Amino acid sequence: MEKNKIITWTIRIVILLVVLAMVAFILKVAPDYGKDINEGKTNLIINNNNITAKLKKELIVQKDGEIYLAREDVKNFFDPHLHYDADNKTITTTSDTKVAKVTLGENQLVLNGKMEEIKNGILEQNGTIYLPISIMEKVYNIEVNHIKETDIITIDSLNREQIKYTVDKKTSVKYRAKVLSKTVDKLEVGEKFIWVADNNKGWSKIRTENGKIGYIKTEMLTNQEIAKQKQEMKKQIEGKISLVWDYYSEYVSAPNRAGTKIEGINVVSPSFFSLKQGEGIQINDNAARGGEAYVQWAHENNYKVWAMFSNNSMRETTSKILNSEALRAELIETIVNLAKQYKLDGINIDFENMNVEDKNIFSLFLIELAPRLRDMGVVTSVDVTAPDGSDTWSLCYNRNVLADVVDYMMFMAYDQHGTSSNKAGTVAGYNWVEANIKKFLGQEEVKPEKIILGMPLYTRLWKTNIDKEDSLTSIVVNMNKVEQQLPKEVEKVWDEDLKQNYIEYTDKNIKYQMWIEDAKSIKEKLGLINQYNLAGGAYWEKDRELEEIWNLTKEMLEIK
Repeated sequence: MEKNKIITWTIRIVILLVVLAMVAFILKVAPDYGKDINEGKTNLIINNNNITAKLKKELIVQKDGEIYLAREDVKNFFDPHLHYDADNKTITTTSDTKVAKVTLGENQLVLNGKMEEIKNGILEQNGTIYLPISIMEKVYNIEVNHIKETDIITIDSLNREQIKYTVDKKTSVKYRAKVLSKTVDKLEVGEKFIWVADNNKGWSKIRTENGKIGYIKTEMLTNQEIAKQKQEMKKQIEGKISLVWDYYSEYVSAPNRAGTKIEGINVVSPSFFSLKQGEGIQINDNAARGGEAYVQWAHENNYKVWAMFSNNSMRETTSKILNSEALRAELIETIVNLAKQYKLDGINIDFENMNVEDKNIFSLFLIELAPRLRDMGVVTSVDVTAPDGSDTWSLCYNRNVLADVVDYMMFMAYDQHGTSSNKAGTVAGYNWVEANIKKFLGQEEVKPEKIILGMPLYTRLWKTNIDKEDSLTSIVVNMNKVEQQLPKEVEKVWDEDLKQNYIEYTDKNIKYQMWIEDAKSIKEKLGLINQYNLAGGAYWEKDRELEEIWNLTKEMLEIK
């Protein structure tokens, strides 16, 4: 009897263990045979990623074959800077080299400033704005294919490399990289497929001609072909950028630099253009007198010309233009035409003293401008001040957005203490400059390869009447005039934090102070460019410098 009980219990335990093992096996394998959450829907695959479940709104496929994607999804997957003007019901969307505008109810598209008829425009459904993929194809350099048999839409970027293989025997495409996984598609002999990635465990992720994404054994990859070559925009300048601003007023001709050469630079930025006050778009064309000869001199010396375009710090005029879609478009066309007319290599946008309320519309201006210039091979750069300053001089810039859309951002790292300062101090102390570089890289999330560090070729001589309160004044002293301003017997003291020489003396009840910009201080700032892997340096402004500065820039930034 006891023996029978033992046998019975042994059998029960074995059965229980088998059941548990089967349950464990099923639980482990079941996910590999689970129902596809996208089943029964029109699937959207972007660059070999099925993003159907991530769409905020379902796709709309019309009877004529047009495919519509919700504005929110276009912004999420294609253009983070897509702008929707709710008042005019107009969408502005951009890529690296294209700007498109389309208005609800209109079958017209403005593409890079030119009007064209389109079959399908944007539509509104249940309060959601949808953009047709036919417009997206014109802007984003993509290829769209609707595979009706599987109801899968594939969108491939034409800028990305695409590798295809051909199978030489029948192959099952698995849901996961496991033999015990459901089959999502089957490949016949001679059928091609797109390679997506290897998982380093003997499996490769692929996409079939039916649009299905799954896995096959890596050993099945045969007969490779490059279906699409990777397309990259070539940089105008390889290596570090070294730019000097060449300022002159609207009342004189462009500097005649014929017969001269500036070592240690590869870009010049003459003050060719600026806004005028008045109705509409009025421009000071400083290039009209001597500008063509200046560009010719620059190009003969292998310098690129990134002409400066200034708003002359005219806040109201700037605001009026930026906030008018028509005037903003006219200004962009004007800049594009000026770049063509004078054979420019770049435009340097120098808009300062703006309303903080215009921060986003200034970003939109650059969002709309940069692709137009890039389409012509013209570089766009924008000048900005240090973060965390006043509304009109610092908080008026969205540095993160601006850096994302332009080619380069010039950090004007000077006037730490300027004309409005109530305290004598350095124009650009090393510790202040470095702290702000860290802010650009950190809180502003600007990529280092976008930042060009602007440095002053001047300083200030501060004067205080020791017998009077609130008597602080200052004058600008060019770097090459510093020694002329100082008494011969004055002693220079090196400040290790500021990395500048400091002088102080008193004469006839006037206390004089100066934090000197010279070759030694500039060398320290150039070191920050290399330390933080910035794009390069810029210098304000030509003819204020000591000649030895250019030898430093040539050596430290490796300018050829």
